[in-house]
Amino acid sequence: MAENCIVIKFGGTSVGDAKAIERVAAIVRGRLPQRPVVVVSAMARVTDQLLQMARAAGNGDRKTALTLARELRERHYNTAGELLGTALFTQFHSDLGTEFEELEELLRGISAVGELTPRTTDHVASFGEVLSSKLVAAAFSAHAIESTLVDSRDCIVTDDTFTRAAPLYDETNSKLREQVQPLIAQGRVPVMGGFIGATRTGITTTIGRGGSDFSAAIVGAGLGAERIEIWTDVDGMMTTDPNLCPDARRIKVISFDEAAELAYFGAKVLHPATVLPAIQKNIPVYILNSRNPSCEGTRIAARAPHCKNFFKAIAAKRRITIIDIAAPRMLLAHGFLKAIFDAFDRHRIAIDVVSTSEVSVSLTVDSNESIPALAADLSRLADVKYEGRKAIVCLVGENLREVPGIAAHVFGQLTDVKIRMISQGASEINLTFVVDEEQVPGIVQRLHKTFFADPDPEIFA
Repeated sequence: MAENCIVIKFGGTSVGDAKAIERVAAIVRGRLPQRPVVVVSAMARVTDQLLQMARAAGNGDRKTALTLARELRERHYNTAGELLGTALFTQFHSDLGTEFEELEELLRGISAVGELTPRTTDHVASFGEVLSSKLVAAAFSAHAIESTLVDSRDCIVTDDTFTRAAPLYDETNSKLREQVQPLIAQGRVPVMGGFIGATRTGITTTIGRGGSDFSAAIVGAGLGAERIEIWTDVDGMMTTDPNLCPDARRIKVISFDEAAELAYFGAKVLHPATVLPAIQKNIPVYILNSRNPSCEGTRIAARAPHCKNFFKAIAAKRRITIIDIAAPRMLLAHGFLKAIFDAFDRHRIAIDVVSTSEVSVSLTVDSNESIPALAADLSRLADVKYEGRKAIVCLVGENLREVPGIAAHVFGQLTDVKIRMISQGASEINLTFVVDEEQVPGIVQRLHKTFFADPDPEIFA
């Protein structure tokens, strides 16, 4: 890459209102020497509202859909009015108006047909990022930051799996080089919406909820950025959920593998897929707080320095169902596991934790409405029981396989707890177990008190 740059992504709460967007402008101004490319989410709660109006239109309730669209229009106009001077606002007003006319036209079309397809869902959902990127680019102009709005749909090329499209990296990378690289070279700040892309034929897609983080990593990897900054409303990744444990500490530095494991098992700061494009290019990712920009946040690197504590963090994932599949008559005959996993594949249900014995297999999945159909399918192979209201507790740290007696350290704290499944060894960096959901707060507090009583100052703030 000829031009070094950094990619800065701002989440929904960081662009949630005029005050928040002014903070964003100040952060970007302070980083102009590093040549920022800015990626923004929709304003806070906007994607939920868009999906709500899409569902209303799909159910034929045109009135509700259009009322919600008008509320959204009002909010964006008010924010723009606060941010921009009269001249800029007048020019911008019609630009926003055009977007909202298109949205309302789309909602009328959906309610006339009375059907909401994944493709139209993506089209409706895309308006949040389109609007916020226009708003942020206009705000930058008002703050004398030379910026250019780049429509992500012209750069992020995806397949056509609507609502969770996968990026086509080679095509995306060459478009980023064509469209974004020259702007960086001219010293301008490209502003893009996260979460959205388009197929090769130009049909709007989204890359799944939490996708703006993923967009930032795709852009950062494609441009060979020096670093990617994810700005949210928290100070970084914490040793556990501060709502459960007020003495949770900020993690200063963590490895990509540990961060991905934590994100998968419920740490909400980061979307798990986010780190992948960055990992592959060895680009460090920083998690920072737009309400507290002086805090140094968390750095996620390919490899983290050695930590004196056993664990870096404890995460909990609730709303889990355990599925027990017992087949004494087959004694796990050849092909039995394949048949089980094929059934999960047919029902498109992802598995979190697996534990097997000679005659049975236990698995955990996110609780959802497809489970009864899956259980009926599996019962052709074996006896099936399932039970909801469970939670996965996951302790993450490096080289846990090398630590003697690690399981005794953990389970010695939980001698009064009924533990349903245990998994360790599948990964070097986590020890995972399954418990009843209501026990999570007590378990997390006890483990945190034990394992973070004397935190390593190199790693924890």
